[in-house]
Amino acid sequence: MTSKGRESRFPGKDRRAHEMPGRPGRERIDGHVPRVAVVGGGIAGLATAVPLAERGVAVTVFEREPGLGGRLAGWPVRLRDGSPATMSRGFHAFFRQYYNLRALLRRTDPGLHGLVGLPDYPLRHSGGGEDGFARVPRTPPLSALGFVARSPSFGWRDLTRMDARAALPLLDVAVPEVYRGLDGVSAAEFLAAIRFPDAAHHLAFEVFSRSFFADPHRLSAAELVLMFHIYFLGSAEGLLFDVPREPFPQALWEPLGRHLTALGAEVRTATAVEEVRPAGAAGFEVRVAGRDERFDAVVLAMDVQGLRRVVAASEDLGDARWREDIAGLRTAAPFLVSRLWLDRPVRPERPGFLGTSGYGDLDNVSVLDRWEGEAHRWTLRTGGSVVELHAYAVDPARERSAVEARLVEQLHSVYGETREAGTVDVRHEWRDDCPLFEIGGYASRPGVRTPDPRLLVAGDMVRTGLPVALMERAATSGFLAANALLEQWGVRGETLWTVPRRGRSAPLRTLARLGRTPGQDERVGARSPA
Repeated sequence: MTSKGRESRFPGKDRRAHEMPGRPGRERIDGHVPRVAVVGGGIAGLATAVPLAERGVAVTVFEREPGLGGRLAGWPVRLRDGSPATMSRGFHAFFRQYYNLRALLRRTDPGLHGLVGLPDYPLRHSGGGEDGFARVPRTPPLSALGFVARSPSFGWRDLTRMDARAALPLLDVAVPEVYRGLDGVSAAEFLAAIRFPDAAHHLAFEVFSRSFFADPHRLSAAELVLMFHIYFLGSAEGLLFDVPREPFPQALWEPLGRHLTALGAEVRTATAVEEVRPAGAAGFEVRVAGRDERFDAVVLAMDVQGLRRVVAASEDLGDARWREDIAGLRTAAPFLVSRLWLDRPVRPERPGFLGTSGYGDLDNVSVLDRWEGEAHRWTLRTGGSVVELHAYAVDPARERSAVEARLVEQLHSVYGETREAGTVDVRHEWRDDCPLFEIGGYASRPGVRTPDPRLLVAGDMVRTGLPVALMERAATSGFLAANALLEQWGVRGETLWTVPRRGRSAPLRTLARLGRTPGQDERVGARSPA
């Protein structure tokens, strides 16, 4: 609310958030009702399907898994003590600058009461230092200065030792310019060039680089710098975040599925699309379970592996260059999520989420019963606790059972009281399906638009031309795909929001521009970002 008690038009607390109103047009489809196949029921697919269905388009969502949510799906399990539970691929932070994802979730939860904020984002190093963001001012540059003033691992002396000229790209981040300048450099190389202090490397690697499930020596520096802008140097929303009060299916995806069904959309889970064939003026034929179905338009909203599979099986889609780019997409290293149901509680002062560094494979620890209702009810009944461990970017050559055992040992080093706890049950989830934003890969990543205007792509690997990442990139790309189709049919588009699209300070932007080396913006081939 504003000081006058009126609701702000902004989606968060940052009054410099950037608004992109949808193109004007009719409120709903009239006359011929186009049929759209949305292939994939994760965030990107749902963000595509919902605006289309709300405007009268006949939408069918195909999801190969039994439930919606994609990489944030959940599924029922039964523990060894007989308790029902919901397993998932693990903790995800819903940051306050995820404006478009939040706009999607507000369709079924206008007040976002299904999300609860965690009080801090603590980061602990095995050497004893711990950083946090709860008491750091949100608005740049006060956020950076406040963090330096409080951080035990990044102080004023470290700040003065940095290479100011090499660090100038951090002051004026824009898309796609950041990729033209830095996509050919690794995240690790960039931090070395700016003389980022060794003691604070966990701040960049654990908070930003490893959020992409990638080794920083393989991750594009452009993605790292963009993350700094989105979460710290460019946005006044800060680095605090929310989490769902219940498991993902119950809190998020099942309500959205019901919303789509109420709008007349068809949601077909456990249904894999095999092939998509252009059918001239008639649109596309989508092959499902050996049968062809006709659609006016298709949105491919799958993960990297699913997108490659469908495009490889659909020989007439797109053109040769587009198909080659899709075939060249790669996934990041495997990651592990281990969830333990313990027979005794962890100490009450332990945070609900803790990022870790220097503990081998262990990247973070979550105490789920601190916020998730299902886990909390289990602990009330049993007196135990539910703890989740993440290991990102695991060497594929490692023996998985050894990594699982070692991760639990590392938990004992972080939270010593767990060493004496008995394990009621444990589940280990290995996955290797997150996109790899490798060095020099930006130009060949797909955009939302394709050579066929009725064929769109959405997902967190997609180039949007906007300062978004991770779950927010998935949601934004879905809205963009829906808008591209609505524009063709003369229907009003969805309004999008992002963090500021340039650095917040005009003098600093000028300084960054003057500090660029000649030809820096031409280091990556520039193709249309969307």
